[in-house]
Order: sequence, then C-alpha cells, then structure tokens
Amino acid sequence: MRPNLSRSQTITKTVIETEHGVVAAQHSLAAEAGAQVLAAGGDAVDAAVATSFALGVLEPWMSGPAGGGALMLWRADEGKAHALNYGMRSPAALDPADYPLSGSGQSSDLFPWEAVVEDRNVQGATSIAVPGLVDGMGKMHMRFGRMPWAELLAPAIDFAREGLLVDWYAALIIASTTRALAQDADAAGLFLEDGRWPTISGWTAPDEKRLDMTAMAASLQELAGKGARIFYDGDLAEAMVKDVRDKGGCLSMEDMRSYNASFSDPLTFQYRDAHFHATPGLTGGPTFRKALAEMEQAEMEGDEPCAGAYCAYARALKSASADRLARMGHDGEIPGAGGCTTHFSVVDKKGNMVSQTQTLLSIFGSRVVSPSTGLLMNNGIMWFDPVQGRPNALAGGKPCLMNVCPVIGETGSKRFAFGASGGRKIVSAVAQLSSFAVDYGMDAGAAFHQPRIDASGGEAVTADDSLSPQVIAALGEEHSVATTRRTVFPYAFACPAGVMRRNGKNSGCTEIMSPWGDAIHEQEITR
Repeated sequence: MRPNLSRSQTITKTVIETEHGVVAAQHSLAAEAGAQVLAAGGDAVDAAVATSFALGVLEPWMSGPAGGGALMLWRADEGKAHALNYGMRSPAALDPADYPLSGSGQSSDLFPWEAVVEDRNVQGATSIAVPGLVDGMGKMHMRFGRMPWAELLAPAIDFAREGLLVDWYAALIIASTTRALAQDADAAGLFLEDGRWPTISGWTAPDEKRLDMTAMAASLQELAGKGARIFYDGDLAEAMVKDVRDKGGCLSMEDMRSYNASFSDPLTFQYRDAHFHATPGLTGGPTFRKALAEMEQAEMEGDEPCAGAYCAYARALKSASADRLARMGHDGEIPGAGGCTTHFSVVDKKGNMVSQTQTLLSIFGSRVVSPSTGLLMNNGIMWFDPVQGRPNALAGGKPCLMNVCPVIGETGSKRFAFGASGGRKIVSAVAQLSSFAVDYGMDAGAAFHQPRIDASGGEAVTADDSLSPQVIAALGEEHSVATTRRTVFPYAFACPAGVMRRNGKNSGCTEIMSPWGDAIHEQEITR
C-alpha cells in the first residue's frame, strides 16, 4: 500500500556543542525550565526535578505526579553512577479475583493480555497503582539537590496556572483518546469540549485554546510548600485516595504511606571498550545488557552501520526480548502500539548527568482524573498479566515490571545519558543509539538522525524505510521485515532523548520527529 506522506520532505534538528549545561526533553518548554535552573546555579539533579514536574503539566497524558519510573544519575565529583527506582506498585488490597477474564480475546490496549471484564485492569479506577514519581523526586532532591525544592516546582506551577495550550499536536493526542476520556466525567471535563468532543481550534484559527489546570496548580503549590511526602501522608494523599475509592479503586492511605522510592547500585557492565550503567531489577536494564552482550559478538566495521550491523542488532534484540519474556514476565506488546511515556536527559557544566524516564503507562493513564487534586491517574495495573500462574501475574502489593531503560554510557573522553519512551520499543532504540556512539564514534546529532530498526517482540522486524535497499534486503534474508516512515504520529519506533559530553563540551538531541522535543542549553536562557 502506497503511503500518503511526502517523499521529498526532510526533517532535522540542530545540535550545538557548548561548555554549558543542556536539557533534552520531549517538550521544549520543559527543557527550557530545566535549563533555567542550570543557569541559576543548579546542577543536573535540580534541573531534572524542575523538568520532571514541568513535563507532568505540559505532557499530562504521558507522565505526572501520579505516575512512576526510574532514572540513572552520574555524579562527576564521585565518579560514580546511582540508580533510582520510583516505579509503581499494586495496592495491597487488590484481589486478582476482581479481574476475571472476559473470554473475548486480547485486551484493547498496549499489552496482548487476555481481556478482563470491563477492561478493569486497563481503564478506570480499578487500573490505578500506587504512584512513585513524587517520592522519587523528593529523595533525589534530598540527597543531591542544591536549590530549594519550592523553586524547582515553580515553573510547573506557572505552566499549570496558564493552562495547557492546545496546538495541533495536543489536539491530535486528545482526539486519539476521546472515547476513553469521555467515560470519566472529570477527565472529560478537563480534556474535552462539552464532555464529548476533542478540544481543538478551527482549521485556520491560531492556537488559542487552553485547558483549565488550576486544580493541578493548587496541588503542585501544596507540594512546593510542604514537601514531597505530603503527597503520601498528608491532606493531598487523603483527597486523592478518596477520589480513587469513590470511583471504585482500592488505593488506600496505607499504600501511600508505605511507598518508598529506592536508590540502588546500578547494573554496571562493559561493552567493548565502553562501560555502561543501567537500572537493575524490574526495568529494561537487564534486557539492555543482554542485547549488548549479543551485539558484542558481531563485527561492527566501517564509519557507519552497514547491513551486517543492522542484522546483528536484529538478532541481539530478538534474543534479548525472548529472554525477557521467559525470565522477567510475559509482557508482550501489541504490534504497532507504543508506550505512552516521556524521557529526558540532563548534563550540567561540571559533567553531572541524569537520564530519567517517567510514565503513566497508557496514554492518559487510566483516563481518570482525581477531581480534588486535578491529577491524571496512572493505569499501572495493566503491567500485570491477569492470568494467574504466569510470570508477572497480577497480585496485591507487588512492584510493576517496567520497560524503562535510562542509561549512562562512557567510552574514552565521551560520556552520554540516553533513554526513550515507547514501551517495549525502548530497549531497541537505546541499544542502537549506544552502538552508534560507541562502535561508530557518532556524536549526539549523528546518532539521533541515524535510521533505526525495532525488534522488540514478535516475528517481524520494523525498519526505517530510509535505510538502504541493501540493509533492508539483508534483514529480509533472516526476518520478516516491515518498512515504515519515522513520523510524528503514530510512532513506529521509540522516542529517545539524550545528552553527551565530549572533551568537556556538552550537547543533546531528541527524536527528530518529535514536534515538541528539544535540547536547550543554559546559555540560551541567559542571552
């Protein structure tokens, strides 16, 4: 079938090397908020906290205070990497018997689980897990932050008070989920017009519509004034828990009070002459290590990846994916579906780095808004397999298995912090970007503009159609291959963001097709 897309259009992003700090994020204004913190004297941790909360306002369907995730942190003065897991957890009172199989085939969302009655594990209050992001940011700030907590939340509060501008891309995202949002009165009231139509400006009208996010602004203001733990043991927590329980969920105050994000030693290993630090445990880190171990067996020759390299990527990624399914949980993803997450990376002028991934899981999470707090809630329960007896089976009080894969890599005088959003596509993207940087010496701009494949599950390998016919033919000799374009929507590949430090100079880039994504350096703020 012939595509509608232009064959002559080219899209690139400008990458600048600077001695100043850089923030690369899926939303330019969030990156700018982080860069402002760097310009004010904060370090990478301070910028990460500001960027995290700003993204929760500017991309509310991807992440937010009621979500979770994980990050990698590099402290230049220590010469040491730290991993921080702030993943979600199922409520203790969750009863798997409340999620009976419907017998109607597969679920309609990201993972091909057997469908549950009323999609209770996918949408609505019964799909909500214990959120971890706020505690994660609080613990990171308490240990490493330099600037006052309240100052770091100020940009997000200002964005929420202004209300989210609904441009063409925001309208497209809202329109893609209108039917699901309409099922929750509070979500419909926030994101839809008259509770049923996508919010959108006229065909020739300027972008002028904004979402009313004053309730979220008030919650963020309370967090700024009283600290992160108010989200777990204060009035804010009680209001959120009551809202969830009123809508049929089982989240409790004990779930909130007992939640603790945790620092740990990273998964550290060598790949050729490079060293990597990745998140351990129930993340994409172990799968990333497995993929690179397989890739190391292949020859990576020449100035850029050739057919042999892409075939090696496909074999390694398929093998690592199969290992993940067998050992870590049956978490296959529907072909063509993308995880709805956000990633950003930060490097400051001293070389400290943060690679951070955060998520609500599905786009718009549970499609439930807590009216008392203005927060869009996650649907972390969907990470679990509803069939008992399988790996990663649904149970109460259990940590969620995430696909997030933030990494820190270093080779010679080069260090980089990469990661991506995109569900199971994440590891494919991060592994290839890492190879581009290590095996072919690419800088951030070259790595992010280089075409990629995706081999994250199933028989087919998805290949960027800008790859040469020789590469695609070679892949076709070993795998079933589907070619597609890197586009704004939908994403057939993951959506990465990263920063790099080479010989004392910093740079960054985001997925070139991301219409909001940008790398902003602090010097741009001080001009």
